[in-house]
Amino acid sequence: MPRPANPEVRHRLIEAGRSLFLNRGFNASGVQELVEAAGIPKGSFYSYFGSKEEFALEVLEQYWTDIEERFGGILQDVRLTPTDRILRYFKSLSAEKAKDNYATGCLIGNLSLEIANLSPKVRSKLSDIFERWEAPIVTCLREAQERHEITPRSNLRDLAAAMIESWEGAAMRAKIEQKRRPYRHFEEVILTNLLRA
Repeated sequence: MPRPANPEVRHRLIEAGRSLFLNRGFNASGVQELVEAAGIPKGSFYSYFGSKEEFALEVLEQYWTDIEERFGGILQDVRLTPTDRILRYFKSLSAEKAKDNYATGCLIGNLSLEIANLSPKVRSKLSDIFERWEAPIVTCLREAQERHEITPRSNLRDLAAAMIESWEGAAMRAKIEQKRRPYRHFEEVILTNLLRA
């Protein structure tokens, strides 16, 4: 059982993992590379995490928590209409990817493709994150429906899921092209049409 973590060392490990998983992938990032990037001895890794899989779960959780903290407030900004909140939210997520020239994609999508079939625990964590991602979008969509900004739909969760899945597709293509174009297609074609539906 891992010992109680030193918050600073744990944070350094998680940040190193996030960067390496985004830039190199989970399978190409060994424990040695992780501890070197964090600047700690190799043996320290297993003092904080029982396995690399357990570590990936924590990296994913911190990645998603960071997104919620930085961008989640957009979906609650009552100064904007609900549909404007959704548009601004996804545009903000896309703009964030420009910092690395769109080259890293989204860790949620990357790990979904790379290891979800190999790890039931990671698959469960990813499923949980997708549900948490959908919930505030559904709230905005319900408000938009009540305000007659969008036409009535029986399943707003399906609509929210379609938005997220389409955005993740744009993230994957932008990672390949290293251009903003797929995000622009998502915003101007997919998202605007989904919000009219």
